Amino acid sequence: MEMTKIPARADVPDQDKWAINDLFATDDDWRTALAGAKEFVPRVAAYRGRLGESGETLLAFFRLDDEISLAFDALVHYAQRKSDEDTRVAAYQEMVSQVTRLAVELQSAAAFETPELLAIDEQTLDRFYAEQPALENYRLVLDRVRRRREHVLSDKEEALLAAAGEMAASPDDIYSMLNDADLKFPDAVDKDGNRHPVTHGTYIPLMQSYDRALRKSAFDSLYAVYGQFRNTAAATLSAQMKQLLFFANARKYPSTLAAALDGTEVDPQIYHSLIDAVHRSFGPMHRYVSLRRRLLGLDELHMYDLYVPVVEGVEMKFTFEEAKEIALKALAPLGEDYLAILREGFENGWIDVYENEGKRSGAYSAGARVHPYVLLNFKGTLDDVFTLVHEMGHSIHSYLSNKTQPTAYQDYVIFVAEVASTCNEALLMEYLLSVTEDKKQRAYLINHFLEQFRGTLYRQTMFAEFELRANEMTQRGEGTTAEALCALYKQLNEQYFGPDMVVDDEIALEWARIPHFYYDYYVYQYATGYAAAIALSRRILREGETAVKDYLGFLSGGCSADPITLLRGAGVDMASPAPIEDATKLFDELLGEMEALLA
Repeated sequence: MEMTKIPARADVPDQDKWAINDLFATDDDWRTALAGAKEFVPRVAAYRGRLGESGETLLAFFRLDDEISLAFDALVHYAQRKSDEDTRVAAYQEMVSQVTRLAVELQSAAAFETPELLAIDEQTLDRFYAEQPALENYRLVLDRVRRRREHVLSDKEEALLAAAGEMAASPDDIYSMLNDADLKFPDAVDKDGNRHPVTHGTYIPLMQSYDRALRKSAFDSLYAVYGQFRNTAAATLSAQMKQLLFFANARKYPSTLAAALDGTEVDPQIYHSLIDAVHRSFGPMHRYVSLRRRLLGLDELHMYDLYVPVVEGVEMKFTFEEAKEIALKALAPLGEDYLAILREGFENGWIDVYENEGKRSGAYSAGARVHPYVLLNFKGTLDDVFTLVHEMGHSIHSYLSNKTQPTAYQDYVIFVAEVASTCNEALLMEYLLSVTEDKKQRAYLINHFLEQFRGTLYRQTMFAEFELRANEMTQRGEGTTAEALCALYKQLNEQYFGPDMVVDDEIALEWARIPHFYYDYYVYQYATGYAAAIALSRRILREGETAVKDYLGFLSGGCSADPITLLRGAGVDMASPAPIEDATKLFDELLGEMEALLA
C-alpha cells in the first residue's frame, strides 16, 4: 500500500483554503493595522481617573472599548489563522506574539476600568443613565462588573495581574509548540508490513482500521513518543494549573473552578452535578463496553479497540462535496434562513479543508466578525462529516450573535459554545438513521451515535473530573508529577470503562495529548452542551417551527443574558440533572436497539 503524501501549504488549491484575505489583503496591511492599534494604549490611558466624572465620559469610554474589540478581532484572527496554516513558520508565530503583547499592554493601560466602575455609587450611576440614554446599551456590562466586586483588586494590583497575562499564557504556548510542531511519531505498520504515517490527523482514522495489528502499532507509536516527553508534559500542565491557582487566589476565589465558572455566570454546582449524574449512569457505559468486546469477537478489549466500528463490512467514505450535500439535507429542519447561512459559508471561503504539512491538528471554528473561519483536516470518514456540521454549528452561532447583538454582547460564553455544534450532530444522526433501511448500515450508524455519546458525555466528563482532581491536587500542594497524573488518569479510565476493558498502561499518558486541559475548565461544557443539544434536537424534530424560532433566538443571543437563562429560552434547563439523565436514557435505548439488530 502506498503511503499518503501530505502536501505543502503552497500546493493546496485555493478553493480548499479559507479566505484569509477577507481580514487583510497582505501581511503588510496587518502590520500597518497593528501599528495603528498601538494608538489605543494612550487613548485608553487618557480615561484614567475619569470614568465617574459624567455619563458622557463613561459612554465615550465604552464606545472606545467597542472600537478596540473590533480592531483586535481582525488582528488576532489574521495572525492566529496564518500561524495555524503552518505552525512551523516563525514569522506568523511572531505576529501572534506581537498582537498578544499589545493586548497585554492594553489590559495594563485599562487596569483602572473595573476599580473605577465599582467606585461609582448607585445614585450617580442612575443619574448617568438618565443623562445619557445610550448608556442603557451597556447596563448589563456594568451590572456584570459590579456583581464581581469582591474579586476585584486595587488599581495597582489589577495592573500587575494584567501585566502577568502574557507569562500566564506560556504553558499553553509551550504545549502547542511541543504537541503541534515538535513531536514526530514513527510510522505504524499493518499486518502485511506496510507502513502508515502517524500524525495528529491520521491517528483516529488508523484507530478505526479493521486491521488490529495496525491499530496496536499506531497506538504504541503515539504513546511511546508521549512517554519520552512525559516529564516535560507534566511540568507544562503543572505550570498551567499553578498559574490558574495564582490568579484564583489573587482574586479571592475559593478554588480555580469557582474562578473559571464565575466569568460565565455558571454555578460550580452544575459541574459537580454533571460528574455525579454520569457516575450514576455508569451501567449503560459498562454494558456498551461489554457489547463492543463481544461484537468484535475478542477475549480482551483494549484501548486501541475503542474506535473500530463493531459492524464489519460497512465502510462509509465521502468526498467533501458529498459531505456538504448531506449537511444541507440533515440541517433542513432548522429552516431556510439557517440553510442560507450554511450555503454562504460553504461557497465563500469560511473553510480550510485538508491537512497540509505543519498545519494545526484537529478542527475548530473561529468566529471572526468579518465571517467565521473553520479549520478542518478532512479525510473523508463519517467522523469528518460530523466534524463539518459540528464546526458549522459553532460558525452559525457566531455569525448570528455577531449580526444580531451590539459589539459588547456578541461573544457567547463557553458554557453554551458546544450546544449549537452538537445539536447539528444530533440532527445529522437522526437524518442518516431516517434514510437508512439496510440493517447492517443502521447498526453501523447506531454504533457511531453510541460512540458520540461515549466520546462526549462519558469521555469529556472523565476529562472534566481529571481536570478538577488535578487542580485540587495543585491547590492542596501535592506534586502533579508525571507519575501522579498517570496514576489518576488510569484510575479514572478503570472507573469509567468498567471491568470488561483492559486499561492499557499507555492510556495513562493520554492526558499529555489533550490540548483542552490548557483551556481552563472548558471540557465539561462538551458534556453539558451535548445533553442540552440532544434535548434541543428532539424538540426541533418534534415541534418544528416554534422550537426552531426559540432555537434561533438562542443562537442570536450572544451573551445578552446568562447562559442558563438563554438555554431556558430555547426550552432546556441545565440547572437540573434532567438533560444529563435523559441523554443517558437515550444511550441506553440505542444500546438496546443495537443489541437487537445484531442478535
